[in-house]
Amino acid sequence: MLTPYLPYPLLSGGQIRTYNLLKHLSKKHDITLFSFIRDVKEKQYIGELKEYCSEVEVFLKRPPWSFTSLSLAALSFYPLVVCMYLNREIEKAMSKAIEKKHFDLIHAETFYVMPNIPKNHIPIILAEQTIEYLVYKHYTAAVSLFPKKILMNWDVAKIHFWEKRFWHRATRIIAMSDADKKVMQKLDSDLTVDLVPNGVDTEFFSDKRVKRKTSQKTVLFVGNFKWLQNREAVSILVKDVWPKIKEKLPNTKLWIVGKFPTKEILGFASKSIRVSQDIDDIRQTYTQGDVLLAPIYGPGGTRFKILESMATGLPVVTTSTGIEGLGARSGNEVLTGEHASDLAKETIRVLTDAKLYKNLAQRGRRLVEKRFSWRHIAQTLDHIYEEAVHDQQN
Repeated sequence: MLTPYLPYPLLSGGQIRTYNLLKHLSKKHDITLFSFIRDVKEKQYIGELKEYCSEVEVFLKRPPWSFTSLSLAALSFYPLVVCMYLNREIEKAMSKAIEKKHFDLIHAETFYVMPNIPKNHIPIILAEQTIEYLVYKHYTAAVSLFPKKILMNWDVAKIHFWEKRFWHRATRIIAMSDADKKVMQKLDSDLTVDLVPNGVDTEFFSDKRVKRKTSQKTVLFVGNFKWLQNREAVSILVKDVWPKIKEKLPNTKLWIVGKFPTKEILGFASKSIRVSQDIDDIRQTYTQGDVLLAPIYGPGGTRFKILESMATGLPVVTTSTGIEGLGARSGNEVLTGEHASDLAKETIRVLTDAKLYKNLAQRGRRLVEKRFSWRHIAQTLDHIYEEAVHDQQN
């Protein structure tokens, strides 16, 4: 398995997904893990992963704005997101491991690590956690500085080209949501895409929430702020949605929780807004919140905050984009709105209607238990592995 991050500690949706898949797949498979790290300090976590992997090898990822990354992006046809991960050392290590171990298959997380896989005849499973070009296209649309917009649009075009190119190089393609699957097949009608959704540990995230003896309500936002979608969402929340909620429910507080907040996000802290980046146990966050509010408009992403909230019995208010691929219905398991005024209205409604609150909490939990257990999801992936190997042999 080749990943663009070390799947531990569990700080991001991608890490949570890969870690849980490794945990369950290791019961049947001998896994060698190749991962990129951002800092040598991450090597301390290798031991956690050796419980599920026979070998773990790590390699430093270049920063996006390093001279080498920018030069490669400027002088080659590869986009910046690929250039950050181009690494001859990992390619050599994989070649050596392939000769030594005679792997049955290679599992790659994200297309942009694919150039590091040496030429071979082993089936390749490519898991796309999101459609990258759509994420960057959405972000670029908001850029006003014309020269910067031109450069970013060129990079988006390169992402689009290589993303589709590596879809065809892979033996099987995996999407996280039905919405992404449909978009991928619309972009390429000849593409066969398997669906392996994200999951949640329903035992770890219990729905036995403690009833708090306070009249002060807390609106919660959870997200890893390395991701553009989360930075955009929290900005919309604070600037457009929160003032409308505060006007109707002046005693309500907003709690923003997430790793790697920007200076702007840290600056949102005020008398009514709390910003936290170092939470030891994320379950405490869901327990202390009264509703999760996620104004997500950017495509892609893992949506773990939605699943985890529902697993803990915390009602969710989000956009239709926020629940893409989850099978959650507005008014049943969640509440949705497309504009700031709609999101504020639905948040106020769930905070002031006890019956609605209880129904959303119970139905959300049932949906997670039925569709998103990691054991079931790992079995689906294992079936795809077996088909890919069988097809290659025949």
